[in-house]
Amino acid sequence: MFPLTEENKHVAQLLFSTGSCPRCIFRFCGVDLHAPYKLSYKELLYELQKFLETEKGELILEVPNPPPKKIRLQELEDRINNLSQNGEGRVSSTEDGNIASKTSNLNVCNVCLGILQEFCEKEFIKKVCQKVEASGFEFTNLVFSVSFPPQLSVREHAAWLLVKQEMGKQNLSLGRNDIVQLKEAYKWITHPLFSEELGVPVDGKSLFEVSVVFAHPETVEDCHFLRAICPDCFKPAKNKQSVFTRMAVVKALNKIKEEDFLKQFPCPPNSPKTVCTVLEIECAHGAVFVAGRYNKYSRNLPQTPWIIDGERKLESSVEELISDHLLTVFKAESFNFSSSGREDVDVRTLGNGRPFAIELVNPHRVHFTSQEIKELQQKINKSSNKIQVRDLQLVTREAIGHMKEGEEEKTKTYSALIWTDKAIQKKDIEFLNDIKDLKIDQKTPLRVLHRRPLAVRARIIHSMETRYVDEHHFRLYLKTQAGTYIKEFVHGDFGRTKPNIGSLMDVTADILELDVEVNHFIVEMPVCTLNSKVCFFGIKSNSTTHLKRCSKMVRIL
Repeated sequence: MFPLTEENKHVAQLLFSTGSCPRCIFRFCGVDLHAPYKLSYKELLYELQKFLETEKGELILEVPNPPPKKIRLQELEDRINNLSQNGEGRVSSTEDGNIASKTSNLNVCNVCLGILQEFCEKEFIKKVCQKVEASGFEFTNLVFSVSFPPQLSVREHAAWLLVKQEMGKQNLSLGRNDIVQLKEAYKWITHPLFSEELGVPVDGKSLFEVSVVFAHPETVEDCHFLRAICPDCFKPAKNKQSVFTRMAVVKALNKIKEEDFLKQFPCPPNSPKTVCTVLEIECAHGAVFVAGRYNKYSRNLPQTPWIIDGERKLESSVEELISDHLLTVFKAESFNFSSSGREDVDVRTLGNGRPFAIELVNPHRVHFTSQEIKELQQKINKSSNKIQVRDLQLVTREAIGHMKEGEEEKTKTYSALIWTDKAIQKKDIEFLNDIKDLKIDQKTPLRVLHRRPLAVRARIIHSMETRYVDEHHFRLYLKTQAGTYIKEFVHGDFGRTKPNIGSLMDVTADILELDVEVNHFIVEMPVCTLNSKVCFFGIKSNSTTHLKRCSKMVRIL
Protein backbone atom coordinates (compact mmCIF):
# COMPACT_ATOMS: atom_id res chain seq x y z
CA MET A 1 0.00 0.00 0.00
CA PHE A 2 1.38 3.41 -0.98
CA PRO A 3 2.20 5.28 2.25
CA LEU A 4 1.50 8.88 1.21
CA THR A 5 -1.89 10.55 1.72
CA GLU A 6 -3.55 13.66 0.36
CA GLU A 7 -2.07 15.58 3.27
CA ASN A 8 1.40 14.72 1.99
CA LYS A 9 0.65 15.49 -1.63
CA HIS A 10 1.76 19.11 -1.66
CA VAL A 11 5.10 18.34 0.02
CA ALA A 12 5.64 15.33 -2.25
CA GLN A 13 4.95 17.47 -5.32
CA LEU A 14 7.39 20.11 -4.13
CA LEU A 15 10.20 17.68 -3.39
CA PHE A 16 9.70 15.63 -6.55
CA SER A 17 9.64 18.72 -8.73
CA THR A 18 12.91 19.97 -7.23
CA GLY A 19 14.75 16.68 -7.84
CA SER A 20 14.26 14.48 -4.76
CA CYS A 21 13.92 10.71 -5.04
CA PRO A 22 10.84 8.78 -3.82
CA ARG A 23 12.55 7.43 -0.70
CA CYS A 24 13.73 10.89 0.36
CA ILE A 25 10.17 12.14 -0.19
CA PHE A 26 8.98 9.39 2.16
CA ARG A 27 11.53 10.52 4.74
CA PHE A 28 10.43 14.17 4.66
CA CYS A 29 6.81 13.11 4.84
CA GLY A 30 7.60 11.22 8.04
CA VAL A 31 6.93 7.72 6.66
CA ASP A 32 8.36 5.37 9.28
CA LEU A 33 6.93 2.13 7.92
CA HIS A 34 9.74 -0.09 6.63
CA ALA A 35 7.88 -1.85 3.83
CA PRO A 36 7.47 1.05 1.36
CA TYR A 37 11.22 1.76 1.39
CA LYS A 38 11.96 -1.85 0.45
CA LEU A 39 10.14 -1.68 -2.91
CA SER A 40 12.40 -1.47 -5.94
CA TYR A 41 13.25 2.01 -7.14
CA LYS A 42 11.38 1.40 -10.38
CA GLU A 43 8.20 0.44 -8.49
CA LEU A 44 8.51 3.43 -6.16
CA LEU A 45 8.94 5.87 -9.02
CA TYR A 46 5.92 4.45 -10.83
CA GLU A 47 3.73 4.59 -7.71
CA LEU A 48 4.85 8.13 -6.85
CA GLN A 49 4.14 9.43 -10.35
CA LYS A 50 0.75 7.74 -10.26
CA PHE A 51 0.04 9.35 -6.86
CA LEU A 52 0.98 12.82 -8.13
CA GLU A 53 -1.08 12.64 -11.34
CA THR A 54 -4.18 14.85 -11.58
CA GLU A 55 -7.53 13.53 -12.62
CA LYS A 56 -6.62 14.53 -16.20
CA GLY A 57 -3.58 12.26 -16.05
CA GLU A 58 -1.10 15.14 -15.82
CA LEU A 59 1.88 15.08 -13.52
CA ILE A 60 1.96 18.18 -11.31
CA LEU A 61 5.32 19.93 -11.51
CA GLU A 62 5.98 23.39 -10.12
CA VAL A 63 9.37 24.36 -11.46
CA PRO A 64 10.67 24.92 -15.00
CA ASN A 65 12.70 22.20 -16.67
CA PRO A 66 11.48 19.46 -14.34
CA PRO A 67 12.81 15.93 -14.45
CA PRO A 68 11.11 13.75 -17.08
CA LYS A 69 7.83 12.12 -16.15
CA LYS A 70 9.33 8.69 -16.38
CA ILE A 71 12.96 7.95 -15.68
CA ARG A 72 14.42 5.25 -17.88
CA LEU A 73 16.11 2.69 -15.65
CA GLN A 74 18.76 0.51 -17.19
CA GLU A 75 19.96 -2.65 -15.60
CA LEU A 76 21.55 -1.68 -12.26
CA GLU A 77 24.32 -4.13 -13.11
CA ASP A 78 25.56 -1.47 -15.55
CA ARG A 79 25.54 1.33 -12.98
CA ILE A 80 26.61 0.00 -9.60
CA ASN A 81 30.11 -0.64 -8.38
CA ASN A 82 31.95 -3.41 -10.16
CA LEU A 83 33.81 -4.84 -7.17
CA SER A 84 35.69 -7.38 -9.25
CA GLN A 85 38.92 -6.49 -11.01
CA ASN A 86 37.86 -7.11 -14.59
CA GLY A 87 36.73 -3.51 -15.08
CA GLU A 88 33.46 -4.41 -16.80
CA GLY A 89 30.16 -2.60 -16.40
CA ARG A 90 29.22 0.99 -15.72
CA VAL A 91 31.35 1.18 -12.58
CA SER A 92 35.13 1.23 -12.69
CA SER A 93 38.16 1.82 -10.50
CA THR A 94 39.84 5.22 -10.64
CA GLU A 95 43.59 5.60 -10.99
CA ASP A 96 44.08 5.89 -7.24
CA GLY A 97 42.18 2.66 -6.64
CA ASN A 98 38.85 4.14 -5.52
CA ILE A 99 35.67 2.64 -6.92
CA ALA A 100 33.71 5.25 -8.82
CA SER A 101 30.39 5.24 -10.66
CA LYS A 102 30.36 6.49 -14.22
CA THR A 103 27.68 8.83 -15.45
CA SER A 104 24.31 7.12 -15.43
CA ASN A 105 20.99 7.87 -17.10
CA LEU A 106 19.46 8.02 -13.61
CA ASN A 107 18.33 11.48 -12.42
CA VAL A 108 20.33 11.74 -9.23
CA CYS A 109 18.49 12.78 -6.05
CA ASN A 110 19.52 16.25 -4.90
CA VAL A 111 19.27 15.21 -1.25
CA CYS A 112 20.75 11.69 -0.88
CA LEU A 113 22.99 11.92 -3.99
CA GLY A 114 21.90 8.47 -5.10
CA ILE A 115 22.35 6.62 -1.80
CA LEU A 116 18.65 5.70 -1.66
CA GLN A 117 18.53 5.01 -5.37
CA GLU A 118 21.25 2.78 -6.81
CA PHE A 119 22.87 1.68 -3.57
CA CYS A 120 19.74 0.17 -2.04
CA GLU A 121 19.03 -2.22 -4.86
CA LYS A 122 19.65 -5.97 -4.71
CA GLU A 123 22.32 -5.87 -7.38
CA PHE A 124 24.53 -3.57 -5.31
CA ILE A 125 24.00 -5.63 -2.15
CA LYS A 126 24.98 -8.76 -4.09
CA LYS A 127 28.23 -7.11 -5.14
CA VAL A 128 29.02 -6.23 -1.53
CA CYS A 129 28.18 -9.77 -0.42
CA GLN A 130 30.47 -11.20 -3.08
CA LYS A 131 33.33 -9.25 -1.55
CA VAL A 132 32.33 -10.39 1.96
CA GLU A 133 32.33 -14.03 0.89
CA ALA A 134 35.68 -13.60 -0.86
CA SER A 135 37.25 -12.05 2.26
CA GLY A 136 37.71 -15.42 3.95
CA PHE A 137 36.22 -14.44 7.32
CA GLU A 138 34.25 -16.83 9.50
CA PHE A 139 31.06 -15.26 10.83
CA THR A 140 27.61 -16.24 12.06
CA ASN A 141 26.21 -12.69 12.08
CA LEU A 142 27.38 -9.25 11.04
CA VAL A 143 27.05 -5.55 11.67
CA PHE A 144 26.75 -3.34 8.61
CA SER A 145 28.10 0.20 8.86
CA VAL A 146 28.10 2.99 6.31
CA SER A 147 29.89 6.30 6.10
CA PHE A 148 28.12 8.99 4.09
CA PRO A 149 29.66 12.20 2.71
CA PRO A 150 29.27 15.06 5.23
CA GLN A 151 27.65 17.29 2.58
CA LEU A 152 24.56 15.08 2.75
CA SER A 153 23.78 16.73 6.08
CA VAL A 154 23.93 20.17 4.42
CA ARG A 155 21.63 19.11 1.60
CA GLU A 156 19.19 17.50 4.00
CA HIS A 157 19.18 20.72 6.05
CA ALA A 158 18.37 22.73 2.92
CA ALA A 159 15.54 20.37 1.94
CA TRP A 160 14.17 20.53 5.48
CA LEU A 161 14.09 24.35 5.40
CA LEU A 162 12.31 24.21 2.03
CA VAL A 163 9.61 21.87 3.29
CA LYS A 164 9.38 23.70 6.62
CA GLN A 165 8.73 27.03 4.87
CA GLU A 166 6.12 25.47 2.60
CA MET A 167 4.31 23.80 5.49
CA GLY A 168 4.46 27.05 7.45
CA LYS A 169 2.27 28.64 4.79
CA GLN A 170 -0.38 26.10 5.81
CA ASN A 171 0.18 26.75 9.53
CA LEU A 172 1.90 23.37 9.86
CA SER A 173 5.26 22.63 11.44
CA LEU A 174 8.08 20.21 10.64
CA GLY A 175 10.79 19.55 13.21
CA ARG A 176 14.19 18.02 12.43
CA ASN A 177 13.20 14.93 14.40
CA ASP A 178 10.11 14.47 12.24
CA ILE A 179 12.32 13.48 9.31
CA VAL A 180 13.41 9.85 9.00
CA GLN A 181 17.20 9.82 9.13
CA LEU A 182 19.01 8.69 6.00
CA LYS A 183 20.93 5.96 7.82
CA GLU A 184 17.73 4.61 9.35
CA ALA A 185 16.02 4.35 5.97
CA TYR A 186 19.14 2.80 4.44
CA LYS A 187 19.26 0.24 7.24
CA TRP A 188 15.60 -0.69 6.81
CA ILE A 189 16.21 -1.44 3.15
CA THR A 190 19.62 -3.11 3.19
CA HIS A 191 19.66 -5.22 6.36
CA PRO A 192 17.03 -7.72 5.14
CA LEU A 193 18.85 -7.94 1.79
CA PHE A 194 22.16 -8.76 3.51
CA SER A 195 20.51 -11.40 5.70
CA GLU A 196 18.84 -12.99 2.69
CA GLU A 197 21.99 -12.99 0.56
CA LEU A 198 24.46 -14.19 3.24
CA GLY A 199 22.09 -16.36 5.27
CA VAL A 200 23.03 -14.77 8.62
CA PRO A 201 21.32 -12.12 10.77
CA VAL A 202 22.44 -8.50 10.98
CA ASP A 203 23.26 -7.90 14.64
CA GLY A 204 24.50 -4.60 16.07
CA LYS A 205 26.58 -6.49 18.65
CA SER A 206 28.35 -8.70 16.12
CA LEU A 207 32.16 -8.72 16.11
CA PHE A 208 32.19 -9.04 12.32
CA GLU A 209 31.76 -5.72 10.55
CA VAL A 210 31.12 -4.92 6.92
CA SER A 211 31.66 -1.23 6.20
CA VAL A 212 31.02 0.83 3.09
CA VAL A 213 32.44 4.34 2.66
CA PHE A 214 30.71 6.67 0.19
CA ALA A 215 32.00 9.92 -1.29
CA HIS A 216 30.72 12.51 -3.75
CA PRO A 217 33.55 14.58 -5.25
CA GLU A 218 31.18 16.75 -7.31
CA THR A 219 29.62 18.34 -4.20
CA VAL A 220 32.58 18.19 -1.82
CA GLU A 221 32.56 22.00 -1.42
CA ASP A 222 28.93 22.14 -0.29
CA CYS A 223 29.87 22.44 3.38
CA HIS A 224 32.87 24.78 3.04
CA PHE A 225 30.81 27.91 3.69
CA LEU A 226 30.05 26.63 7.19
CA ARG A 227 33.69 27.01 8.22
CA ALA A 228 33.57 30.75 7.61
CA ILE A 229 30.41 31.15 9.69
CA CYS A 230 31.22 28.62 12.47
CA PRO A 231 35.05 28.35 12.58
CA ASP A 232 35.00 26.86 16.10
CA CYS A 233 33.28 23.75 14.74
CA PHE A 234 36.07 22.91 12.30
CA LYS A 235 39.32 22.36 14.13
CA PRO A 236 42.04 20.04 12.83
CA ALA A 237 42.13 16.67 14.56
CA LYS A 238 44.59 13.81 14.58
CA ASN A 239 43.96 11.02 12.07
CA LYS A 240 41.43 13.18 10.19
CA GLN A 241 42.25 14.02 6.59
CA SER A 242 39.69 16.84 6.52
CA VAL A 243 38.15 19.16 9.09
CA PHE A 244 34.79 18.66 7.38
CA THR A 245 33.69 15.58 9.30
CA ARG A 246 30.04 14.67 9.65
CA MET A 247 30.07 15.53 13.35
CA ALA A 248 31.62 18.95 12.68
CA VAL A 249 29.10 19.71 9.93
CA VAL A 250 26.14 18.68 12.09
CA LYS A 251 27.47 20.81 14.95
CA ALA A 252 27.74 23.82 12.65
CA LEU A 253 24.23 23.26 11.24
CA ASN A 254 22.84 23.27 14.77
CA LYS A 255 24.49 26.64 15.44
CA ILE A 256 23.88 28.50 12.19
CA LYS A 257 20.83 30.75 11.87
CA GLU A 258 18.32 29.83 9.19
CA GLU A 259 18.59 33.18 7.43
CA ASP A 260 22.39 32.89 7.30
CA PHE A 261 22.14 29.41 5.85
CA LEU A 262 19.67 30.46 3.16
CA LYS A 263 22.01 33.29 2.08
CA GLN A 264 24.88 30.85 1.55
CA PHE A 265 23.30 27.66 0.19
CA PRO A 266 20.59 27.11 -2.47
CA CYS A 267 17.25 25.94 -1.20
CA PRO A 268 16.26 23.55 -2.74
CA PRO A 269 19.71 22.06 -3.32
CA ASN A 270 21.01 21.87 -6.89
CA SER A 271 20.63 18.55 -8.66
CA PRO A 272 23.97 16.77 -9.12
CA LYS A 273 25.14 15.12 -12.32
CA THR A 274 26.59 12.00 -10.73
CA VAL A 275 25.73 9.57 -7.97
CA CYS A 276 28.02 8.85 -5.03
CA THR A 277 31.12 6.76 -5.45
CA VAL A 278 32.15 3.89 -3.19
CA LEU A 279 35.61 4.63 -1.81
CA GLU A 280 35.99 1.30 -0.05
CA ILE A 281 34.21 -1.82 1.11
CA GLU A 282 35.97 -3.41 4.06
CA CYS A 283 35.47 -6.46 6.23
CA ALA A 284 36.94 -6.71 9.72
CA HIS A 285 36.49 -8.94 12.75
CA GLY A 286 36.81 -7.79 16.32
CA ALA A 287 39.66 -9.19 18.37
CA VAL A 288 39.41 -12.59 20.04
CA PHE A 289 41.38 -13.56 23.12
CA VAL A 290 43.24 -16.74 23.95
CA ALA A 291 44.55 -17.36 27.46
CA GLY A 292 46.42 -20.05 29.31
CA ARG A 293 49.56 -20.66 31.39
CA TYR A 294 53.13 -21.14 30.29
CA ASN A 295 56.20 -22.73 31.84
CA LYS A 296 59.62 -21.53 30.74
CA TYR A 297 62.49 -23.99 31.12
CA SER A 298 65.29 -22.05 29.44
CA ARG A 299 67.65 -19.59 31.11
CA ASN A 300 68.35 -17.94 27.79
CA LEU A 301 64.85 -16.94 26.67
CA PRO A 302 63.18 -13.55 27.22
CA GLN A 303 59.44 -13.25 27.70
CA THR A 304 59.15 -10.74 24.86
CA PRO A 305 61.51 -10.02 21.92
CA TRP A 306 64.77 -8.60 23.25
CA ILE A 307 65.75 -5.76 20.95
CA ILE A 308 68.13 -2.96 21.94
CA ASP A 309 68.84 -0.01 19.61
CA GLY A 310 67.28 -1.94 16.76
CA GLU A 311 69.50 -4.96 17.28
CA ARG A 312 67.99 -8.29 18.26
CA LYS A 313 69.86 -9.93 21.14
CA LEU A 314 68.21 -13.36 21.20
CA GLU A 315 66.54 -15.23 18.37
CA SER A 316 63.22 -16.00 20.04
CA SER A 317 60.96 -15.31 23.03
CA VAL A 318 58.09 -16.85 24.97
CA GLU A 319 55.71 -14.47 23.24
CA GLU A 320 56.78 -15.54 19.77
CA LEU A 321 56.92 -19.27 20.49
CA ILE A 322 53.25 -19.13 21.47
CA SER A 323 51.86 -16.38 19.27
CA ASP A 324 53.31 -17.53 15.96
CA HIS A 325 51.13 -20.64 16.10
CA LEU A 326 48.02 -18.69 17.09
CA LEU A 327 48.49 -16.14 14.31
CA THR A 328 48.62 -18.92 11.75
CA VAL A 329 45.64 -20.89 13.00
CA PHE A 330 43.39 -17.90 13.67
CA LYS A 331 44.57 -16.19 10.46
CA ALA A 332 44.96 -12.95 12.40
CA GLU A 333 46.73 -9.80 11.21
CA SER A 334 48.62 -9.14 14.46
CA PHE A 335 48.57 -9.82 18.19
CA ASN A 336 49.12 -8.26 21.60
CA PHE A 337 50.70 -10.36 24.33
CA SER A 338 50.14 -9.79 28.06
CA SER A 339 50.81 -11.77 31.19
CA SER A 340 50.45 -11.69 34.93
CA GLY A 341 53.94 -10.42 35.70
CA ARG A 342 57.15 -11.28 33.88
CA GLU A 343 60.43 -13.07 34.52
CA ASP A 344 63.98 -12.13 33.51
CA VAL A 345 65.65 -13.81 30.56
CA ASP A 346 67.68 -16.10 32.85
CA VAL A 347 64.78 -17.03 35.16
CA ARG A 348 62.78 -20.21 34.71
CA THR A 349 59.03 -20.32 35.34
CA LEU A 350 58.05 -23.63 36.91
CA GLY A 351 55.10 -24.88 38.97
CA ASN A 352 51.67 -24.34 37.49
CA GLY A 353 52.91 -21.70 35.08
CA ARG A 354 52.37 -18.00 34.53
CA PRO A 355 48.94 -16.82 33.28
CA PHE A 356 49.09 -15.15 29.88
CA ALA A 357 46.63 -13.80 27.34
CA ILE A 358 46.95 -12.99 23.66
CA GLU A 359 44.72 -10.58 21.77
CA LEU A 360 44.40 -11.68 18.15
CA VAL A 361 43.62 -8.70 15.92
CA ASN A 362 41.24 -9.08 12.97
CA PRO A 363 41.15 -12.90 12.96
CA HIS A 364 39.64 -14.56 9.91
CA ARG A 365 38.94 -17.82 11.74
CA VAL A 366 37.23 -17.65 15.15
CA HIS A 367 35.30 -20.89 15.72
CA PHE A 368 37.12 -23.82 17.29
CA THR A 369 36.05 -27.00 19.04
CA SER A 370 37.59 -28.04 22.35
CA GLN A 371 39.48 -30.77 20.50
CA GLU A 372 40.97 -28.25 18.05
CA ILE A 373 42.15 -26.05 20.93
CA LYS A 374 43.69 -29.09 22.58
CA GLU A 375 45.51 -29.99 19.37
CA LEU A 376 46.75 -26.41 19.05
CA GLN A 377 48.18 -26.58 22.56
CA GLN A 378 49.93 -29.84 21.72
CA LYS A 379 51.37 -28.32 18.55
CA ILE A 380 52.84 -25.41 20.52
CA ASN A 381 54.36 -27.75 23.09
CA LYS A 382 55.92 -30.01 20.45
CA SER A 383 57.50 -27.09 18.63
CA SER A 384 59.98 -26.21 21.40
CA ASN A 385 61.55 -27.69 24.52
CA LYS A 386 62.01 -24.21 25.97
CA ILE A 387 58.38 -23.66 26.93
CA GLN A 388 55.19 -25.60 27.63
CA VAL A 389 51.64 -24.29 27.53
CA ARG A 390 48.66 -25.55 29.52
CA ASP A 391 44.97 -24.67 30.00
CA LEU A 392 44.76 -22.98 26.58
CA GLN A 393 41.27 -21.56 26.07
CA LEU A 394 39.21 -18.80 24.47
CA VAL A 395 38.24 -16.06 26.93
CA THR A 396 36.43 -12.74 26.88
CA ARG A 397 38.00 -9.29 26.92
CA GLU A 398 36.68 -8.77 30.45
CA ALA A 399 38.48 -11.87 31.67
CA ILE A 400 41.84 -10.38 30.67
CA GLY A 401 41.24 -7.51 33.06
CA HIS A 402 40.82 -9.92 35.95
CA MET A 403 44.24 -11.38 35.22
CA LYS A 404 45.80 -8.02 36.07
CA GLU A 405 43.63 -7.23 39.09
CA GLY A 406 45.49 -6.55 42.32
CA GLU A 407 48.84 -7.84 41.10
CA GLU A 408 50.77 -6.30 43.98
CA GLU A 409 48.51 -8.01 46.53
CA LYS A 410 49.28 -11.45 45.12
CA THR A 411 51.94 -13.79 46.43
CA LYS A 412 54.72 -15.51 44.51
CA THR A 413 57.10 -18.32 45.45
CA TYR A 414 60.69 -18.49 44.26
CA SER A 415 63.68 -20.78 44.49
CA ALA A 416 67.14 -19.15 44.38
CA LEU A 417 70.67 -20.53 44.44
CA ILE A 418 72.77 -18.14 46.57
CA TRP A 419 76.55 -17.62 46.65
CA THR A 420 78.39 -15.99 49.56
CA ASP A 421 81.94 -14.67 49.65
CA LYS A 422 82.51 -15.97 53.18
CA ALA A 423 82.44 -19.61 54.08
CA ILE A 424 79.19 -20.53 55.83
CA GLN A 425 77.85 -23.35 57.93
CA LYS A 426 74.27 -24.64 58.09
CA LYS A 427 73.72 -22.80 61.37
CA ASP A 428 74.60 -19.47 59.70
CA ILE A 429 71.49 -19.57 57.53
CA GLU A 430 68.95 -21.20 59.85
CA PHE A 431 67.84 -17.85 61.35
CA LEU A 432 66.36 -16.89 57.96
CA ASN A 433 63.73 -19.62 58.42
CA ASP A 434 62.29 -17.75 61.42
CA ILE A 435 61.82 -14.40 59.67
CA LYS A 436 58.19 -13.71 58.77
CA ASP A 437 56.62 -10.80 56.87
CA LEU A 438 59.87 -8.89 56.56
CA LYS A 439 59.29 -5.38 55.23
CA ILE A 440 61.87 -4.12 52.74
CA ASP A 441 62.31 -0.91 50.73
CA GLN A 442 63.44 -1.24 47.14
CA LYS A 443 64.65 1.71 45.13
CA THR A 444 64.18 1.11 41.42
CA PRO A 445 66.98 -1.33 40.45
CA LEU A 446 69.80 -0.01 38.31
CA ARG A 447 69.19 -2.71 35.71
CA VAL A 448 65.63 -1.53 34.99
CA LEU A 449 66.06 2.19 35.66
CA HIS A 450 66.01 2.87 31.90
CA ARG A 451 62.42 1.63 31.67
CA ARG A 452 60.99 2.12 35.17
CA PRO A 453 60.45 5.42 37.04
CA LEU A 454 62.72 6.14 39.98
CA ALA A 455 60.81 5.31 43.15
CA VAL A 456 61.10 3.50 46.47
CA ARG A 457 58.71 0.57 46.67
CA ALA A 458 57.77 -1.15 49.91
CA ARG A 459 57.54 -4.92 49.60
CA ILE A 460 57.02 -7.85 51.98
CA ILE A 461 58.99 -11.08 52.21
CA HIS A 462 56.34 -13.33 53.73
CA SER A 463 58.59 -16.28 54.55
CA MET A 464 61.97 -17.89 53.77
CA GLU A 465 63.25 -21.43 53.92
CA THR A 466 66.88 -22.43 53.46
CA ARG A 467 68.69 -25.57 52.34
CA TYR A 468 72.45 -25.78 52.85
CA VAL A 469 74.51 -26.84 49.81
CA ASP A 470 78.17 -26.19 50.66
CA GLU A 471 80.30 -23.60 52.44
CA HIS A 472 79.69 -20.99 49.73
CA HIS A 473 76.22 -21.97 48.44
CA PHE A 474 72.72 -22.48 49.77
CA ARG A 475 69.26 -22.75 48.30
CA LEU A 476 66.72 -20.14 49.40
CA TYR A 477 62.95 -20.62 48.99
CA LEU A 478 60.98 -17.39 49.29
CA LYS A 479 57.33 -16.48 49.41
CA THR A 480 57.01 -12.79 48.61
CA GLN A 481 54.64 -10.06 47.63
CA ALA A 482 54.28 -9.87 43.86
CA GLY A 483 56.47 -7.19 42.36
CA THR A 484 59.44 -7.88 44.62
CA TYR A 485 62.83 -7.68 42.90
CA ILE A 486 64.33 -10.97 44.11
CA LYS A 487 67.83 -10.52 42.70
CA GLU A 488 68.16 -7.15 44.40
CA PHE A 489 66.85 -8.58 47.69
CA VAL A 490 69.74 -11.03 47.57
CA HIS A 491 72.70 -8.82 46.61
CA GLY A 492 71.34 -5.45 47.76
CA ASP A 493 71.91 -3.55 44.50
CA PHE A 494 74.61 -1.35 46.04
CA GLY A 495 72.43 -0.55 49.01
CA ARG A 496 69.31 0.32 46.99
CA THR A 497 67.35 -2.58 48.59
CA LYS A 498 67.28 -2.59 52.41
CA PRO A 499 67.48 -4.94 54.18
CA ASN A 500 68.83 -7.68 51.93
CA ILE A 501 70.29 -11.18 52.33
CA GLY A 502 73.83 -9.79 52.32
CA SER A 503 73.10 -7.31 55.10
CA LEU A 504 71.10 -9.83 57.14
CA MET A 505 73.97 -12.36 57.01
CA ASP A 506 76.78 -9.76 57.04
CA VAL A 507 78.27 -11.20 53.86
CA THR A 508 78.54 -10.33 50.20
CA ALA A 509 75.84 -12.41 48.53
CA ASP A 510 74.84 -12.93 44.93
CA ILE A 511 72.26 -14.97 43.11
CA LEU A 512 73.33 -17.65 40.63
CA GLU A 513 69.97 -19.14 39.63
CA LEU A 514 66.38 -18.09 40.09
CA ASP A 515 63.15 -19.98 39.42
CA VAL A 516 59.57 -18.90 39.80
CA GLU A 517 58.19 -21.98 41.51
CA VAL A 518 54.47 -21.30 41.91
CA ASN A 519 52.55 -18.28 40.69
CA HIS A 520 50.81 -16.02 43.23
CA PHE A 521 47.34 -17.24 44.18
CA ILE A 522 47.79 -20.83 43.07
CA VAL A 523 48.66 -23.43 45.67
CA GLU A 524 47.17 -26.29 43.75
CA MET A 525 45.45 -26.26 40.39
CA PRO A 526 41.74 -26.62 41.21
CA VAL A 527 39.22 -28.07 38.83
CA CYS A 528 36.13 -26.13 37.78
CA THR A 529 33.16 -28.36 38.66
CA LEU A 530 30.85 -26.29 36.47
CA ASN A 531 32.52 -27.48 33.30
CA SER A 532 34.94 -30.21 34.37
CA LYS A 533 37.89 -28.19 33.09
CA VAL A 534 40.69 -26.35 34.81
CA CYS A 535 39.63 -22.85 35.74
CA PHE A 536 41.87 -20.25 34.09
CA PHE A 537 41.88 -18.10 37.21
CA GLY A 538 42.92 -20.97 39.46
CA ILE A 539 40.09 -20.22 41.88
CA LYS A 540 38.30 -22.84 43.95
CA SER A 541 35.16 -23.91 42.18
CA ASN A 542 32.86 -23.44 45.16
CA SER A 543 33.90 -19.83 45.84
CA THR A 544 31.80 -16.75 45.07
CA THR A 545 34.73 -15.29 43.14
CA HIS A 546 34.78 -18.34 40.89
CA LEU A 547 31.08 -18.04 40.15
CA LYS A 548 31.46 -14.38 39.21
CA ARG A 549 34.61 -14.69 37.16
CA CYS A 550 34.59 -18.13 35.65
CA SER A 551 30.99 -18.90 34.81
CA LYS A 552 30.13 -15.38 33.64
CA MET A 553 33.34 -13.94 32.31
CA VAL A 554 35.25 -16.88 30.89
CA ARG A 555 34.14 -19.29 28.21
CA ILE A 556 36.16 -22.43 28.89
CA LEU A 557 36.04 -25.06 26.18
